[in-house]
Amino acid sequence: MSVNVIQLVRSALPDTVVQQLSNCLGLPTEATAKVVDVTTPALVAGLLNKCATLDGARALFATILGQEVNADVAEQLPRLFASTTGVTQLSSTGRQLLEHSFERRIDGLSDTVSMQTGVPAHATHAVSGIAGSILMGVLKRHILEHRGNIGQLPTLLGQQLQTIAPFLNDGLTTVLGLGGAAAFAQTIGSQVRAVSSHFEHPAAAPVPTTARAPAEPTLSATAISVAPPAREVRHVGPKAKHWFGMAALSALIGAIAAMLTWVALALCPAATSFLGQHAAAATVEVPAAATQADVQPASQAPRDDAASAVGKVEAEAAPAVAKDSQLIVAVDGKGKPTLTATVQNIAEKSALLNALTKKFGAGNFNADITVDENRKAADWLAQIDALMPLLSTPGAEMKIDGTRVELSGTTADAKSGWLDRLKSLFGAPYQVSAFDAAQAVANAAQSFKNAAKSLGASCASADVVKTLNLQVVNFASRDAHVPQSALDDLNQSAQLLKSCTTSGHTLKLEVAGFSDNLGSESANLELSKERADAVRAFLVKAGVPADALVAHGYGNVRPVASNATESGRFANRRIEFSEAQAQTQTQTQAQAQPLAK
Repeated sequence: MSVNVIQLVRSALPDTVVQQLSNCLGLPTEATAKVVDVTTPALVAGLLNKCATLDGARALFATILGQEVNADVAEQLPRLFASTTGVTQLSSTGRQLLEHSFERRIDGLSDTVSMQTGVPAHATHAVSGIAGSILMGVLKRHILEHRGNIGQLPTLLGQQLQTIAPFLNDGLTTVLGLGGAAAFAQTIGSQVRAVSSHFEHPAAAPVPTTARAPAEPTLSATAISVAPPAREVRHVGPKAKHWFGMAALSALIGAIAAMLTWVALALCPAATSFLGQHAAAATVEVPAAATQADVQPASQAPRDDAASAVGKVEAEAAPAVAKDSQLIVAVDGKGKPTLTATVQNIAEKSALLNALTKKFGAGNFNADITVDENRKAADWLAQIDALMPLLSTPGAEMKIDGTRVELSGTTADAKSGWLDRLKSLFGAPYQVSAFDAAQAVANAAQSFKNAAKSLGASCASADVVKTLNLQVVNFASRDAHVPQSALDDLNQSAQLLKSCTTSGHTLKLEVAGFSDNLGSESANLELSKERADAVRAFLVKAGVPADALVAHGYGNVRPVASNATESGRFANRRIEFSEAQAQTQTQTQAQAQPLAK
């Protein structure tokens, strides 16, 4: 299913179409083409990074095949670009798809492209969304035409790395959360290969004899909307003909039922309640039977679509749990604050921006504020004016997550008085504290010990990995020696892994090292590799089989928290255990070898 995705996007944008878009945006044709050329490789990199995890690949595959993505967008561009409304709608759809996939706003990418190309930001914002719509559309078309499955998506995107790498730079990759461009290009390939390998060779699991389901979702024949109906007719066999006869009969019965329903509603409004109660049951009953068609031929694949509908109904039935609103602040040495916030609505965003502008003046602060209606109200905004002195204190760092307030940097010092001032300012139910690395390590150690005790004799890889990742190996700054505070936990980890080996359940694990974003990219990559090697060496010396562990360093990629605060950097400087793919270990080690000292 190999293809040059960048070329697919370019093929969708011939000169005449680019000229149309340029006219709508008020740009020279060369400027529009330049923005597309800079933006598209960065978007592909973002999608590639999404496929670095199993859950990410699943989510991206579902998004691409979703109704919001138009597989025919390339052919429809001339019509869409014929009006400002079409351009606006296409851009909005693309931005929503990208932000859903990247789990972050893409305004930062648009702004960076604007700075690097000299094209006004309003135009780069529009083009980034349009490029996203086209990229998703051509991917969907390609997958559908080749009847691709979820395991082929990471491979397909991984094949683009050589094409996009020359067009990536630190500015583009950093705003997408990918870390430095060189580190990303060096590490992402092995990660997506491991994910693809998992889908191709999933771990063996007991299969019930009464029902069978595919390990991962694949495309049903009926999902291929781009295929002409004639193709289906040429492949009709006896079973398919039987299915079409049943489908025709079902359609006739459905039409009669619809007519009777209309009459019932017209003559007896009370019937609405009765029909409404039974409609949901009918919706579920048909797909439930359809799930038994998993092992049947593609000609009967409409049942797969019905089974997918069941999952969608169940997912939509579960109400979303509102997350806390959040504010993260870091002030530079000159007193200029940089804020990242997620609030519930536009009114809260405006209130925060107005307060910042009133205090600092336009252009004298940096703010990235996301509106998410699924967030809880930002009650801390009531105290924003009182927080302004802190926001202008050089070296100050603060994180507000719901009703939890954490200080770090210069404001964490008791002598600064900020801890007591904020406790008095917020009052109950807010919890105000200063970040304490030693306490964080101790808390993690206790959590790890409790989990290890609860684990018992279980050697299920998912349970073991989850337990191991509760511990914290808090290396000293710029140092790769295993710290004293981690010895007990690592010894217990070794005992756990050895007991699994003794019982015949040897686990193959990756020991991955990650860093924060302080320091140079190359130094972070090297240091994270040395730290991962140090932990692996400790475990091997403690008795864990050497061939059961492989160590990799990834530098500052895949941060789990904001690097703006001390606690975030603490979380990002981590050792992370994961199940290694045995079939890719040798290849991955060979790729990582040049980094070892």
